[in-house]
Amino acid sequence: MTLLDDFLIRAALAGVGVAIAAAPLGCFVVWRRMAYFGDATAHAAILGVALSLGFATSVFVGALAAALLMAVTVSSLSGRGYAMDTLLGVLAHSALAFGLVAVSFLHGVRIDLMGYLFGDILAVSKADLAVIWAGAALVLGLLWWRWSALLLSSLNQDLAYAAGLNPRREQMVLTVALALVVAVAIKVVGVLLIAALLIIPAATARPFATTPERMGIVAAVLGSLSAIGGLALSYQFDTPTGPSIVCLAAVLFALSSLSHVIRRA
Repeated sequence: MTLLDDFLIRAALAGVGVAIAAAPLGCFVVWRRMAYFGDATAHAAILGVALSLGFATSVFVGALAAALLMAVTVSSLSGRGYAMDTLLGVLAHSALAFGLVAVSFLHGVRIDLMGYLFGDILAVSKADLAVIWAGAALVLGLLWWRWSALLLSSLNQDLAYAAGLNPRREQMVLTVALALVVAVAIKVVGVLLIAALLIIPAATARPFATTPERMGIVAAVLGSLSAIGGLALSYQFDTPTGPSIVCLAAVLFALSSLSHVIRRA
């Protein structure tokens, strides 16, 4: 028997793998005020899940394709006469509704809809673990490669143009990374809670960060603590694991905000 034969070890490794990829990416989501963008991308994943099950293909590939298509569509339509919040609201809820309707047409296919909506981290297999960590490594590598360009484009687009960068290209890099995180996180926290794992650790880390790099590192640590702590609480009190992870992350955010207020006072 190996260490990975223990389902709790696999679940913990899966949670940490998603957290260390989602948290630094979440910093850019917070800086660019793209919370609803992440939400729309995550909601599209359920449509990808339904299509992948209908065509008997990999759920990861289907979720990645749908999330990527949604992210590219939003990026392409933004600034062309559509208010961003309206556009995101229409696309996010439409994709989720079409996905749920598509699932209802799947006959003879076993599907745990609650698992895809809210995550089923305890059912993570060794193959799922390999996909999660491969996706996390790809996202971290992408952020490491484009960090300075992404940061400058997020702070000031005019400065980015002056430095010879194309902000729309950097936006597309961020879009691809976001789609990857959504595809690997769907097994852990589900499509309805992915945005929370992106945003809450980054928002929690903000008061403790003196540099962008430090904010990304602190966010990754807090996200990992939320994943492991939420898993432990779920095991102890027999609560849903995905929501338990997000609840602990929310508690850490509340404590972070309280400490920030006390320090300022």
